[in-house]
Amino acid sequence: MDNLLDQHGMMLLEQYREGMPQLQKLEQEVTRILEETLRTQDISLNALEHRIKTEPSLIGKLERKGQKYQDINQITDLLGIRIVTFFTDDVDRVAAFVGELFRVDWKNSVDKRKGHELTSFGYNSLHYICYLREGELSHIPFEIQMRTALQHVWSAIEHDIGYKGSVRLPAEYKRQFSRLAGMLELADDEFSRLRTTMNKYRRDIQRLVETGHLEDVPLNNDTYREYLATRPFDRLNQRIAAVNQAEIIPASLLPFCKVLEKFGLETLGDLDTFIRNNAEDAYQLAVAELAVTDLDIFSEYVGIQNLCLVYILKNGGGKTALKAFYDTIYGEKEHNVLLADQVMRQASKLPFMQ
Repeated sequence: MDNLLDQHGMMLLEQYREGMPQLQKLEQEVTRILEETLRTQDISLNALEHRIKTEPSLIGKLERKGQKYQDINQITDLLGIRIVTFFTDDVDRVAAFVGELFRVDWKNSVDKRKGHELTSFGYNSLHYICYLREGELSHIPFEIQMRTALQHVWSAIEHDIGYKGSVRLPAEYKRQFSRLAGMLELADDEFSRLRTTMNKYRRDIQRLVETGHLEDVPLNNDTYREYLATRPFDRLNQRIAAVNQAEIIPASLLPFCKVLEKFGLETLGDLDTFIRNNAEDAYQLAVAELAVTDLDIFSEYVGIQNLCLVYILKNGGGKTALKAFYDTIYGEKEHNVLLADQVMRQASKLPFMQ
């Protein structure tokens, strides 16, 4: 295929072949720098792709416009890196890091997102032409494309359908592409806006929890997780563990949230009251259980579990309600019937059951 090139093109192709070891080394170095840096940042990537332009692809480019280049390193996309994020604002964050990590040729870099017309159907990326800041490879350019996952998907679909092919499409098909592109662009913006809103909501909840305004915080998985960070069950757990000088091992308390919601607790204030009103009885129930066992290792959920058991019994729940609780936490098992019977026996002589 290379015999179709003129003498100038053959010279550039030979430079490419001779420089391949350097290109491969550059690819490894740039990829390493990006992976190490982005791994330490709070940026979720959909993909980080890299490739060296293949010889057939380069030959095709040289056939079309080889005279434009005097040297092989004037072709800025021999090494291409593509960074795909989930959110549009993360594209700008990645771009900021790229600008710090590498020397950017701003004159030949372009933000195609700002330049496309309203009638454009293809999604556009942020393209930076970069160089290493120092070292033996710092004279070789490489291109970094940054785009969102939806932009990436649209580009692939557009290419697969052949929208920009040689066949002239009827106006009705062009309108369909335009509508779809607009919908995806709107979705991209809305996903970023939703994330910003949700992050603000979580920060607001965190402040309310930290300042003790629990009655203003609705109970749900997110707020419950924030509440657990205050270690609200530690005191009860330590009292129970002290009976047998037991060790407490970590465990997830998240599954209990759905139980607390079933109890009708609506806010973290309700949960705080729930703990205060039932902590002593939960301790007594645990002591009754320890009277017939020599356990010296407890899971971290010992406190909240006994709180829930006490609440069920205080509110008229019997063996069936206790089994339903165990089914929710541990999954449906026949052994849960035995656990419910055991709790009923241990609690029967306690003051809160009289």
